[in-house]
Amino acid sequence: MTPKQLLAVIESALLGPLPPSPSQRVELMHAIRSSLPSLQSLLSYPPPKPSDRAQVQSKEVRLPNGPPILLDDQDVQIALKLSDDLHLNEIDCVRLIVSANQEWGLMGREPLEILRLATGLWYTERRDLLTAVYTLLRAVVLDQGLEAEVVSDIQKYLENLINNGLRLRLISLIKELNREEPAGLGGPHSERYVLDSRGALVVRQAVVSRERLILGHCLVLSILVVRTSPKDVKDIFLVYKDSASELSGTNDTIKRQITFSILFSLVIAFVSDALSAAPDKASVLSRDASFRHEFHEIVMAAGNDPNVEGFVGTIRLAWAVHLMLIQDALPGRDAISSASSSDLGYLQLCLEVVFSKNVFQFILDEVLKTAAYENDDEDISYMYNAYLHKLITCFLSHPLARDKVKESKERAMSMLSPYRLVGSHDFSHDSNHTSQASENGPLPFVSLLEFVSGIYQKEPELLSGNDVLWTFVNFAGEDHTNFQTLVAFLNMLSTLASSQEGAAKVFELLQGKVFRSVGWSTLFDSLSIYDEKFKQSLQTAGAMLPELPEGDAKALVAYLNVLQKVVENGNPLERKNWFPDIEPLFKLLGYENVPPYLKGALRNAITTFVYVSPVLKDTVWSYLEQYDLPVVVGSHVGKSAQPMAAQVYDMQFELNEIEARREQYPSTISFLNLLNALISEERDLSDRGRRFIGIFRFIYDHVFRPFPQRAYADPCEKWQLVVACLQHFHMMLSLYDISEEDIDGVIDQSQLSTVTQSSLQMQLPILELLKDFMSGKSVFRNIMGILLPGVNTIITERTNQVYGKLLEKAVQLSLEIIILVLEKDLLLSDFWRPLYQPLDVILSQDHNQIVALLEYVRYDFRPQIQQCSVKIMSILSSRMAGLVQLLLKSNAASCLIEDYAACLELRSEDSQVIENTSDDPGVLILQLLIDNISRPAPNITHLLLKFDLDSPIERTVLQPKFHYSCLKVILEILEKLSKPDVNMLLHEFGFQLLYKLSVDPLTCDPTMDLLSSKKYQFFVKHLDTIGVAPLPKRNNNQALRVSSLHQRAWLLKLLAIELHVGDVNKSTHLETSRSILAHLFGQETFETGIDHLMSHSFSPQDGVEHAGIQTVGKSKVLELLEVVQFRSPDTNTKLSEIVSNTKYDLLAEDVVCNPTTSGKSGVHYYSERGDRLIDLASFRDKLWQKFNAVYPHLSNIGSEAELNDAKETIQQLLRWGWKNNKNVEEQAAQLHMLTAWSQVVEISASRRISSLGHQSELLYQILVAALTASASQDCSLKMAFLLCQVALTCMAKLRDERFLFPGGFSSDNQACLDIIMAKQLPNAACHSILFRLILAILRHESSEALRRRQYALLLSYFQYCQHMLDPDIPSTVLQFLLLDEQEGEDLDLQKINREQAELARANFNILRKEAQSILDLVIKDATQGSELGKTMALYVLDAIICVDHDRYFLGQLQSRGFLRSCLTNISSLSYQDGAHSRDSMQRAQTLEAELALLLRISHKYGKSGAQVIFTMGALEHIASCRAVNVFGSLRWIDTKNQRNVSVDINKQRMIVTPILRLVFSLLSLVDTSEFYEVKNKVVREVIEFVKGHRSLFDHVLREDISQADELVMEQINLVVGILSKVWPYEESDESGFVQGLFCLMHALFSRDCETLSSAQSVRSVENHRKTELNSFRICFSLSSYLYFLVTKKSFRLQVSDMPPDYNAAVSFQQPTLSLLGSFLTSLTSALERAAEEKSLLLNRIRDINELSRQEVDEFINMYARQVYVSSSDNIQKRRYIAMVEMCHVVGNRDQLITILLPLVEHVLNVFLSHFQDSSLASDPPRSLKTITYSANSGPVQDISLLCGNLISTLERLELLSEEKIGHNLKVFRRLVTSLKEMTIQKLSS
Repeated sequence: MTPKQLLAVIESALLGPLPPSPSQRVELMHAIRSSLPSLQSLLSYPPPKPSDRAQVQSKEVRLPNGPPILLDDQDVQIALKLSDDLHLNEIDCVRLIVSANQEWGLMGREPLEILRLATGLWYTERRDLLTAVYTLLRAVVLDQGLEAEVVSDIQKYLENLINNGLRLRLISLIKELNREEPAGLGGPHSERYVLDSRGALVVRQAVVSRERLILGHCLVLSILVVRTSPKDVKDIFLVYKDSASELSGTNDTIKRQITFSILFSLVIAFVSDALSAAPDKASVLSRDASFRHEFHEIVMAAGNDPNVEGFVGTIRLAWAVHLMLIQDALPGRDAISSASSSDLGYLQLCLEVVFSKNVFQFILDEVLKTAAYENDDEDISYMYNAYLHKLITCFLSHPLARDKVKESKERAMSMLSPYRLVGSHDFSHDSNHTSQASENGPLPFVSLLEFVSGIYQKEPELLSGNDVLWTFVNFAGEDHTNFQTLVAFLNMLSTLASSQEGAAKVFELLQGKVFRSVGWSTLFDSLSIYDEKFKQSLQTAGAMLPELPEGDAKALVAYLNVLQKVVENGNPLERKNWFPDIEPLFKLLGYENVPPYLKGALRNAITTFVYVSPVLKDTVWSYLEQYDLPVVVGSHVGKSAQPMAAQVYDMQFELNEIEARREQYPSTISFLNLLNALISEERDLSDRGRRFIGIFRFIYDHVFRPFPQRAYADPCEKWQLVVACLQHFHMMLSLYDISEEDIDGVIDQSQLSTVTQSSLQMQLPILELLKDFMSGKSVFRNIMGILLPGVNTIITERTNQVYGKLLEKAVQLSLEIIILVLEKDLLLSDFWRPLYQPLDVILSQDHNQIVALLEYVRYDFRPQIQQCSVKIMSILSSRMAGLVQLLLKSNAASCLIEDYAACLELRSEDSQVIENTSDDPGVLILQLLIDNISRPAPNITHLLLKFDLDSPIERTVLQPKFHYSCLKVILEILEKLSKPDVNMLLHEFGFQLLYKLSVDPLTCDPTMDLLSSKKYQFFVKHLDTIGVAPLPKRNNNQALRVSSLHQRAWLLKLLAIELHVGDVNKSTHLETSRSILAHLFGQETFETGIDHLMSHSFSPQDGVEHAGIQTVGKSKVLELLEVVQFRSPDTNTKLSEIVSNTKYDLLAEDVVCNPTTSGKSGVHYYSERGDRLIDLASFRDKLWQKFNAVYPHLSNIGSEAELNDAKETIQQLLRWGWKNNKNVEEQAAQLHMLTAWSQVVEISASRRISSLGHQSELLYQILVAALTASASQDCSLKMAFLLCQVALTCMAKLRDERFLFPGGFSSDNQACLDIIMAKQLPNAACHSILFRLILAILRHESSEALRRRQYALLLSYFQYCQHMLDPDIPSTVLQFLLLDEQEGEDLDLQKINREQAELARANFNILRKEAQSILDLVIKDATQGSELGKTMALYVLDAIICVDHDRYFLGQLQSRGFLRSCLTNISSLSYQDGAHSRDSMQRAQTLEAELALLLRISHKYGKSGAQVIFTMGALEHIASCRAVNVFGSLRWIDTKNQRNVSVDINKQRMIVTPILRLVFSLLSLVDTSEFYEVKNKVVREVIEFVKGHRSLFDHVLREDISQADELVMEQINLVVGILSKVWPYEESDESGFVQGLFCLMHALFSRDCETLSSAQSVRSVENHRKTELNSFRICFSLSSYLYFLVTKKSFRLQVSDMPPDYNAAVSFQQPTLSLLGSFLTSLTSALERAAEEKSLLLNRIRDINELSRQEVDEFINMYARQVYVSSSDNIQKRRYIAMVEMCHVVGNRDQLITILLPLVEHVLNVFLSHFQDSSLASDPPRSLKTITYSANSGPVQDISLLCGNLISTLERLELLSEEKIGHNLKVFRRLVTSLKEMTIQKLSS
């Protein structure tokens, strides 16, 4: 196992937020066991060998467990250089180069870069191994909440390692790595730099020093695992002395920390070893008296180096404590007396040296107060402090030490000046004496007190239960005779009061009578006495204020520090009563003789009272205005309006004249901190900070503006001052917002040349700050002055300086202030220009400013600073179009790329959960990358992900292995998917980023090429990892559950993109698509075949229990659907159910539901995912505001119960809000994943699934699964909508697959019957689909929009269930096609028809079972839904009628009165002429659907159906429909308004034509024999309808037949059909319809039908066929009418047209026999042509399998109605399409023949009737009552010519072939023969 893998396993198990799982524990123990050899020989590597060197030089190297590797010259040189630089075996160096190539990609890199990368990789491996050891030790030593068994197991391994020499290895490594040799810091010729894991250049010595520090920390922890041996102690001590000697003259932080680690190793060794001793278990070190003697000699030996002596003195103190503890552990009561004289002597000698050298002071100065100690690792620092605590506790508990302390105290009391009471006159003399007495440095007793303070400063919890220490406190607090010891004692007390327990004890100590002269009374009395004294002096004329003695001042400062800590850390309930009168603390603030540091202490103490209670805060405000120095800026601004004198001792004077001269600023710092504390607690923001403008101007003008020019004795004070100013500015910007009134007001103020008193009072701090930043003034310049030194400088000072943390805080505040300004400046910049510009414009004036701000992402000491830098980058990237060019020009781009990647990587390695995502630097970076993708190129995303900015972005070849960038880190994060609890958002946004990159037009190709490459196998891999993994439980980790759903969603969307746009011409994308499909739709599911599947999948009795997908296994796509199938949490809980008190629930409802509560000022906000959530903090504030506004008495005294009730209500609401947020997030995540799943399925089904076998089965399974899921109780409405869409797509694809091209044929011998019988799902599968679809339609929660889709699916299903055979193709054609294929073709066709009938019957039965529910729902939609919903519902009823049996559903519709309501709707249609609105169009569509339903009933049930409709008064309702007249007139309206013409035509199609169809269908009620019976009601009503709509019928009859489209042709046919059947009964022809019909006969009978060959395109040929067929249908109706007139009404035609009579009024244009003769010739030609074309095509279809591809394509081009074929389609598909298209033409021709034959018979019968009438030539014509004739029938020559032409036509008709025609012509030929004979007779006569 590699070190990297070992570390990953250890960190995952031990550093996670949750205890390790059983599998993690097993993995951890296995990893430790397998790595024991490398841990035992820590950082021990094989040295160079001549034989290995020779092997490398031979350029062929064989690595262990690997094939031979060939090297080139460069590889050899680098390997040998690595060996020389690192003292490493040559073969290992080759392995390093190979690993570096795998990690980074070395192609094209310089040799030096490769050398540095390989070296960096080696050091990374070492670092991982060291960190692994450190983490294991830390887990055992520190309490991390791990299970005891885990700790015990790890401890056993560590004990074994340490006992076998690991500690000796640690000690030797610390020493060896410090040598300047290849194995250590590097030899003189070694390369000084290495490239670390992020590609950054670092100094090798710094890397090694960091290794030594980790080794030191490991050494410290190892001592607590296994106690040290005497040899270990001596070795450590020698290394310690060497390390301490290096610190002379250097301030290297790392070296100091290494020395400290060795120092505390010894301290801990001595203390822990002695403490673990017991009567039955001796100390390890005390067993060997010779060791004690030897080590005592070593440690007591004097040295020459004072620095080393000081550090050795620390060991002497630890050694003395060790000796004390050994003495205590000895048996017997009098341990000291029974001890050997030598050990006692050692102890006394040690104590003497410790006190004489004042070791305590050395530890304070050189250890505890150093930046190195402050900035060390937190856990290690805690260990150091813990053992210093044990050290001092043991020290103070021993009698010898106590005697020594007492002695040093007495000495201090005698040597230092006596402490005088207030007003002592000889204090100056004492001060001189003090300086003389203590000029050699602090005395040991004072140092001891400060040492105790220093120990507990950082870890106050160590004070708990420490009786020894409190005993020492009682001793140390007695009988102080000087202020030095008193101050040191009080300082120790202030430290001891740093915890709640300590604060209570200290308060009690100083409150009671424990000390005679030390107590709270002393403090407050002294303050009051000095106040009185100063007042008296002021009242005395000419008297000077007396000086406050320094000793008294320092003592008061120490008291005040104790007071500050006690109040600050005291119990919140108890501390309110501790100090009832705080007025004395204010009384000295106004005197100029009080030293500034005392004022600082006073104000610091006062500040703590601000937070005690609101009452005390107001008290502080009042006392502060009464006593403290005023703030004078132009004029006094405060509650008192008295003008001040010209020369005033105010804060400005004290700052500039007093503190500035001393170069110390404690008073100003405390003043600012106090004011900041007061302002931060203010709740009244109504004046927007106007009352603080005086304070603001003082800080702005006098404190912050000149701070860079001031001198500072203590640099810490400089940064304290800066931080206080910045905190004030930060508050002003964050507490107050911009309002509209600021815009004009600021512009007016900007025109003022001087600041007057009135203008000052009108100023607002926030506006003044914004003006400063937006014009680049002093605050902006100073803040940039803080930031401009750069991140590297700040890091150095943070590490090496005591003020580092203050500087860090200043940097953080500066960045936050810049963000606050950037959030507000755009609100004003448009109105303030040109005086003020947006901050980004100001920043861009100096590019270094922007670079400096953005580089703070490198600052990893404090994540908040990194977050600020990323946020600034986010804002600037949205504003500055040229930001990337700026960074490139500044040479900062490459560093920034690495810094962002390093920040992201560091965050991914973190093991702690970050609760607030806005504080997560990783999430911020990913959001930055996502937000910038769509911005103009080159943008920040392109830069940080290392796209090629020198060429078009879309041509980039991404190389994440070659460049260290965010892309490399993101891919590694997503590859590992480690620590999901911690990194879930990184995983989620990582997937989202890749998806966004994949859909962006510029980044799409590079990203998809990268992800589909073999290196990553991204898509398939993650399908197996996160795709179908179980979801985390909602109760355990809902956040992880939500994120997991989103991760899957983005992954599925990525898959969908790859399947949708992946370039299949590239092999990588083709393979990727195939692998995705193979993983999604696993083939193992379908090996059993669909028939077996169906046999187990559906039984109508079983309901929905068997899903039909449980065979061999589930495909991934179905597993993914199962993942998302769970009941989504409820987000519709009413607040009345939450709030127990009813009077509050409406108020809460108003707060939550108010539409104005979104946005910044409301309670709702949009998360980074786009979810609308409740902002709980804002929600709480709004609730309190609302409650207080409605119930103002809540704050009154005496209403505690009601107030508590309100608090409880708000807590309930906040809990509800938190839960609601989680539930909303989970709902959105569930829907997101389902949306992504649906996209994958729909794209796969639409575009890719055809490449898989068994696609029908796949589609069926998905369809059934989707329907089953949508019918589930757990399925929400939105989810059902998506599932229904998926089902629609699958159903459409199944339908296409069945009817467009059955894709399963591969044989060239496929037959028509094969195709006819193929690719329909078994009936059982169809039943299963319908059953589940009905359950889905009847689901518990539904909507009209969902049902519309479900209805569409139902209609699509019924389409699928239709017969494979086109009803337009007659069975005779099919019989011809199947003639030679099989002997039992009739049986096969019967089987097909039988199965089709069974399917229809089963569909009916399934529908009938749920008929009541289905009809209730559909009829409700058809009557109460929207127009679109009504239309869909009506079409569903239409489809249901189609499958009806035994008139069941018709009866249901009748019994419910639905049909009558349909007719009522038709008659009541309201339509405003010219209103071409969407609503009217939708209403027309509904009307069309209603008419279609009625027509369906008429057709489905024949006469009985028509009778039902007729008896309901259908004709009356239709006749009263206003739309008929309106739409009927649309054809001849003014069509200049072309925009509405198409709308009118659509409405005519939707209204007029269906009505005509319905009227025509009703004529089926009357038998032919009854047609002309006067009593026939149907005939009469139809005639009345015709008369009522004369204009419509007349208009249609007058249409130009030559220009008519298909719609008009159908209307003409319907009108002619209606008139031809009913109008002969009408005696009068006032309407002129007879003449219209005759005109139509002339137009059609005289048309030339030989124009087919003139059509050029396939489309025009197809249109001509349709037109020809429709024309002959009209001709048939006309011929029927004419035939009836001739046969029934004795109507006779003239032979030929007569010359026009211009004197006649209007003569009828009647048809003639000549016209009929020419028409008969045309019919004969059409009949011959149709028969020939039909015969030819049938023969071609039969031989389809013998045709070549070229011939097939020719037929496709000739007959295909639209392009179905692509160049990649195979010959089988082409033949299928050609066959289908030719069958279509055959069907058309057969329909034409079917019409032409009776049409010819009608014409022949007309001739026969005339020839049988002997008066053809001479008799006057007989007349109808309504028709008049001319006098003559025509000349004889016309009859001869007619007969001659007729004979030739009849001869052609005799020659028609029954085989080609496809009909029995026996009767037809008999008629032709009879007419021919009569014609010959007529001709001869």
